[in-house]
Amino acid sequence: MRRSRTVALTAVAAAAVLVVTGCTSSKTTGGSSSSAAGGGADAATKGVVNASDKKGGTVTYEMKGTPDSFDPGNTYYAYIYNFSRLYGRPLTTFAPGPGAQGNKLVPDLAAGLGQPSADGLTWTYKLRSGLKYDDGSAITSKDVKYAVERSNFAPDVNSNGPTYFHDLLVDNATPYQGPYKDKEGGLNSIETPDDLTIVFHLKQPFADFDYLVSAPQTVPVPQAKDDGAGYVKHVVSSGTYKFASYDDGKQLSLVPNTNWDPSTDPIRKQLADKIVVKMGMDQATIDKDLIAGNAQVDLVGLGVDPQTQAQILQNPKLKASSDSSYGGRLIYTAINTKVAPFDNVECRKAVQYAIDKLSVQTVEGGPIRGAIASTVLPPDIPGHQDFNTWATPDNKGDEGKAKDALKACGKPDGFSTVISARTERDPEIQAATAIQAALKKVGINVEIQKYPQGKYFSDNAGSPQFTQDHNIGLMMMQWGADWPTGYGFLQQIADGRAIKASGNSNLAQLNDPAINKLLDDAIANTDQAAREKIYGDIDKKIMDQAVYVPLMYAKVFLYRPDNATNLVSTSAFSGQYDYLNIGTTK
Repeated sequence: MRRSRTVALTAVAAAAVLVVTGCTSSKTTGGSSSSAAGGGADAATKGVVNASDKKGGTVTYEMKGTPDSFDPGNTYYAYIYNFSRLYGRPLTTFAPGPGAQGNKLVPDLAAGLGQPSADGLTWTYKLRSGLKYDDGSAITSKDVKYAVERSNFAPDVNSNGPTYFHDLLVDNATPYQGPYKDKEGGLNSIETPDDLTIVFHLKQPFADFDYLVSAPQTVPVPQAKDDGAGYVKHVVSSGTYKFASYDDGKQLSLVPNTNWDPSTDPIRKQLADKIVVKMGMDQATIDKDLIAGNAQVDLVGLGVDPQTQAQILQNPKLKASSDSSYGGRLIYTAINTKVAPFDNVECRKAVQYAIDKLSVQTVEGGPIRGAIASTVLPPDIPGHQDFNTWATPDNKGDEGKAKDALKACGKPDGFSTVISARTERDPEIQAATAIQAALKKVGINVEIQKYPQGKYFSDNAGSPQFTQDHNIGLMMMQWGADWPTGYGFLQQIADGRAIKASGNSNLAQLNDPAINKLLDDAIANTDQAAREKIYGDIDKKIMDQAVYVPLMYAKVFLYRPDNATNLVSTSAFSGQYDYLNIGTTK
């Protein structure tokens, strides 16, 4: 959902302040953001649109379906990573800037970026002093430690998030069972020598650790207030806003956190009097509300529906209020290596050759929604290399090569399988339908099964047992980097050690020891160029195994309401608007 740190912290902090306060001139020097009222098409990808410190009013977010969770420790959707920063502060986060500027990492709960030991096995962070929760109680390093424990070591309660900490931290002498089962002392591998210091002990050097702690899994949680799965109903705030109400699947409202101190938080504003999230809405209704100014943000941030897109592109005034940007995303089909006959690479090759990627691009909305893909790593992720292992003429598929692959895998007459897609995502379903039609031409009969996005990973496509029981051999997927490096993009979808029983993102269940080792080698390497070369090599190995069918390097086509202030389209959160400081003119 989210590069190596290549600029000095002072420069990053300065850029963050510049973006947050907003400049009044139309241009700034040194490549910094511009600001504008209205701004024209794609303005929010280049600068701050409607920069303002105006306070008051209600900012309304609307969304189709429901998320996996608003609990910062139990989510893995980019839009919730983004939104949760309103009520939760991780150790580090991303500066609220447009495009690549939004990839700049800055301290958040921590007073500075991490201090690694000489061997790279220990990372130490000092928290800012004077931090408080919404109830006025002090935030301590122990709360950050507890947050990591509950989010990474209790999969029976919180299964949605990634498993980086679980996999990286040094094991306890007795394997730790998580805070709900082990009430004693918690992880030995995280130390809190005082209330403002937290120390992480790793199994191996990890060059991206400052990026890792930007995940909402480091948002502090007071243990006394945590009731497991019920915590989502009353999340304790460390950010600018706090929970006022929560009606599961229907509506959420936030109000200002009166114990938030701006002197401890150089990147946030507290503008709106209220923030409302309306769930379970139809996309066409969301689009109409955005155009009418009745809502400021589509929370999911995947863009308007095709009908609205056509309307906007045909109307110069509406088009001037739109943004289309890459955000390190890939739309792809995962091929399940544990469901026959896809345990045979030749059957996977048949799918690679048969799919008509041009037809998929067309139903997804055309080139404005992204370029046709041939690699797992998108071009805007460091380490990307251009190659095309399973090329077909004009990206329309190659029936002859597909049928040859079917013969080689012992299925000359084809076979039947299931493809999954998310109920609320019409373009995803249309893409699955286009794939179904292409595969039928070579004898592969595909049934489309739809599942809600809120449970897609916990219960359906992300549950290996479920996919096996339901013959789900193909799965529609869209993936954005957890942070903007090759490791941040690849590890959770390509490392066999990241496969888990629920909330799994490695949908292909790829477990190649050579790829696993290359990931370890890369992240332990202090040479950025060497790391990036390895990521490109990993990409080629993944494609050789034919487990993922890259369909599109996704772009997000967003509508920008005139009454929304401080809008920037950020790469850090997959091309969405940065939600940290959005306000309204109402």
